[in-house]
Amino acid sequence: AQMGDKDEKMGLSSPIWSKIESLELALKRRKIVGSAECAVETLQLLRHIVSKGKFNSVDDVIQAIKKVGKRLAAANRTQLTIGNSVRRVLHMIRQASAEIEQQKGTNDVVDVDLTRTLVKVMENSQEEFDLKMEVKKDLRQMIIDEISESVEDIQRVYAHIKVYSENHIHAKDVILTLGYSTTVLHFLSEAGKLEREFEVFVAESAPSYDGHKMATELAKRKIETTLITDSAAFAMMGVVNKVIIGTHAVLANGGLIARSGAHTVAAAAHHHKVPFICVSGMYKLCPLFGFDQDTFNDFKYPGEILKFQEKFVEKVNVQNPGHDYIPPQQVSLLITNEGGNSPSYIYRLLAEYYDVEDYDL
Repeated sequence: AQMGDKDEKMGLSSPIWSKIESLELALKRRKIVGSAECAVETLQLLRHIVSKGKFNSVDDVIQAIKKVGKRLAAANRTQLTIGNSVRRVLHMIRQASAEIEQQKGTNDVVDVDLTRTLVKVMENSQEEFDLKMEVKKDLRQMIIDEISESVEDIQRVYAHIKVYSENHIHAKDVILTLGYSTTVLHFLSEAGKLEREFEVFVAESAPSYDGHKMATELAKRKIETTLITDSAAFAMMGVVNKVIIGTHAVLANGGLIARSGAHTVAAAAHHHKVPFICVSGMYKLCPLFGFDQDTFNDFKYPGEILKFQEKFVEKVNVQNPGHDYIPPQQVSLLITNEGGNSPSYIYRLLAEYYDVEDYDL
């Protein structure tokens, strides 16, 4: 039994396991909400595991991270950024190991490209490294630095994305957005500083109505703002130049998991041939596919829509979905901290960002 216990722990001490369990519990109880918070918490825990765990080989590190990652991702399945962070760390471990392996015997810094391309497959020139390789101090430090850089990237994501607003928002533009999104707020605010006059319609995003907060914040920044009901989105689309929204996740086919109600806006924009732009950090890029509205959805408290009353209970079934799936055909452009890309280019970004063998945790 003790051997089994040792195997379970995989070189991780009890304090580390208690940290893992407390984060798992916080995710299960939805104490940590928001894509960025979940990603940062996951990365910080994985960094702690890499720095404090006792590992004999690189393979041990990968297996430990995978096992912990699987547990964290299962704790809240709708927060796809948890799985993304785990895949990113696994990619960093492989990348760092390959670089250390190549550097043996030389003092030069070696840049290793582990992405699988058709040319490499044909020539059979895929760069490999030994999984049984020892985890020395320099390798450990390299991985920790990479993870820290990733955390900083997420924390600075708004600053990186808003730089692109001057290329996409012009004078006299009429923009439609839905609900409250911090990324969109920074994006529009940055354009507002450029002395360009543009107008924003904000759909209120029932039943949370956080579009009211968005409209207030934009008005504070001296941007001309009009608050509309969600049902008016189609009617207003005739005068709109472009739609700009935030997203919960970007899927492998270029589709989006966005807030509930976004699909209505996307369909209206598609019908009126209005560009539909999504602003999002790279950490929301997910190598999974969604094919319908239910794949990555979660249902929220029905009382937000219809207050609980005994006489209705038997007769009414209330559904309050948290998210909408928007197919890639309805997305014109995806703006990340790396720049603007078409949804059809996502496969390339995924190849650079994650390893194929980690897609399925």
